Amino acid sequence: MKDDAELIRHPFSEAPDNGTVREVAPGVLWLRLPLPYALDHVNLYLFEEGDGWALFDTGLGDDVSRNCWDRLLRGPLGGKPIVRLVVSHFHPDHVGLAGWLHERFAPPLHMTQSEYFYAKLLQQGRDPQALEAQETFYQSGGLSPDEIQQMLGRGLSYLNRTTGLAPSFERMIPGQTLRLGGRDWRILTGGGHSPEQAMLYCAADRLFLAADQVIARISPNVSVSAMQPKADPLGLYLSSLAAIREEVAADALVLSGHRLPFYGLDHRTRALEAHHADRCAQIDEACRAKPLSCKELVPVLFRRALDSHQLSFAFGEALAHINHMVGRGELRTETRADGVLAYHSV
Repeated sequence: MKDDAELIRHPFSEAPDNGTVREVAPGVLWLRLPLPYALDHVNLYLFEEGDGWALFDTGLGDDVSRNCWDRLLRGPLGGKPIVRLVVSHFHPDHVGLAGWLHERFAPPLHMTQSEYFYAKLLQQGRDPQALEAQETFYQSGGLSPDEIQQMLGRGLSYLNRTTGLAPSFERMIPGQTLRLGGRDWRILTGGGHSPEQAMLYCAADRLFLAADQVIARISPNVSVSAMQPKADPLGLYLSSLAAIREEVAADALVLSGHRLPFYGLDHRTRALEAHHADRCAQIDEACRAKPLSCKELVPVLFRRALDSHQLSFAFGEALAHINHMVGRGELRTETRADGVLAYHSV
């Protein structure tokens, strides 16, 4: 999905090089760190706080990111410590180095309750019951035994890309204010991409730290997991987009977790809504001829070859649209003889 160039404006045509910083507003630095995925970067933001820095998100918990941080702290950040840490959500590219930073600087950690405990849960590893539930989840979606084993084999990647969390945290609650870098930021939260992703909005300066909830040019992954197989994360995500339009000024500068900062929040949120409506329409059309499983609907939405990493996201996202449509009475569910769930348009 492409943005309308007349309605989305990027004040910066290029991102800072990996491991360097750029000022995007007075006292706010934009940092980009590399990721070993197709989406090859994550954006972090730094705020001057007296003799140190407050940080919004951390980067992946790998040696590449650690080395970037070592260079930053010695160079552009003037040797000053991280004195406060805000983490938007539990995904490893955003929380990955939280434990490492805690060991080094012991900054107070600000997270929403759901994101903190979800990250804690995943960092405990998986028990046999969880593995069994995941296997059943993928079987009911129509994945083959080989595909299921590939999915289950990815389970330790979270442990390998995170470094733990501080043993305590300061809870971020929507509607409350967080003082950060000399500014007052209103705390917003939104579901869909993660359980309770935190965002920050400074109304005085029209600055919106959107994390992964609103990104230019790409739609954040909205997935169903084995932990809540009948969940409707797409419904939560669409509600969040509407709430963001209500609470954040249309002319705010959007500082996202990926891609470039941009103006055009109202247009972008409506484009994301249209994107998901189009995906639901594609599923509706495909399921009119015959009932289809989640696996059979993945290529309807993702028309390229997918590796196991990409398939896990695509499967979860396809099911998010299916569950949303089932909840609205647009699809009916039937169970095949082999236990696979299939869906037919109503």
